[in-house]
Amino acid sequence: MTDDATDYHEIASGGITARIKADGAELSLLRDATGLDYLWPATAPWPRHAPVLFPIVGRLRDDTLTHRGRDYRMTQHGFARDRRFTWVERTPDGCALALSDDAETRAIYPFGFRFEVRYAVEGSTLAITYTATNTGDEVLPASMGAHPAFRWPLTPGVAKEDYALHFDAAEAGPMWGVEGGLLTEANRPCPIAGQDLRLRVDLFAADALILPKPASRSVRYAAATGPALTVAWEGFQQLGIWSRADADFLCIEPWKGMASPADFDGEFVDKPWLMLIPPGESRSAIHRMTVQPG
Repeated sequence: MTDDATDYHEIASGGITARIKADGAELSLLRDATGLDYLWPATAPWPRHAPVLFPIVGRLRDDTLTHRGRDYRMTQHGFARDRRFTWVERTPDGCALALSDDAETRAIYPFGFRFEVRYAVEGSTLAITYTATNTGDEVLPASMGAHPAFRWPLTPGVAKEDYALHFDAAEAGPMWGVEGGLLTEANRPCPIAGQDLRLRVDLFAADALILPKPASRSVRYAAATGPALTVAWEGFQQLGIWSRADADFLCIEPWKGMASPADFDGEFVDKPWLMLIPPGESRSAIHRMTVQPG
């Protein structure tokens, strides 16, 4: 717990410490037992650590959500990352935060919802459970996702090109991408060789790499020596990998939903890859990060 307990909360186990902010329900610290923080420090040029994505992942065409013939403005990745959540629970090894619809959200997203993000630590693993609940009287169309940025390199003095991602299954593709924030299908060769992706800055020259149907359910991020990190997921259906040439981070992003296809111009409820949650029901997904000190 911090001095200002309303702003953020720290949880810890024997192997890991995590700090969670009320603003955006965002993870802002992921520190191992040696004191190494695996997260990007949210400095320029990207002032975020690990934003939570809801109720969309990626962009909508023209940043416009159309529902029953009416247009609403919804910007990239949705509004949850910029809203203050309410604390539901806080303990030494876990916490939960929630966001519900109000007049401000309904002005841009005309649906009733409750979105809860629950954090828990055990050993060297942080588990994050995302739950979207339909509190309205019509189908809730929504996406949700994780967007953590990890230091790249994890420790100074190691070249970025010394790092790789090792998937728990062979990944043959297809590999999709985005242009102008909108989804483009199979516009690049898959750079994954079997289970391994050797990391290079130029991989992201055309923005994110997207696996629309990954065979894997976990990936290990590491160099030949030093600390490592394993990212695992349950219930998420896609995986995004992103960086930028002017920043030392790598984002490994499990998603349940993706950006709009460049040619999609219909009702939001018809957008591909959405969760369509009936009234009174919920959908959940789990994201785990396990640290391995060097």
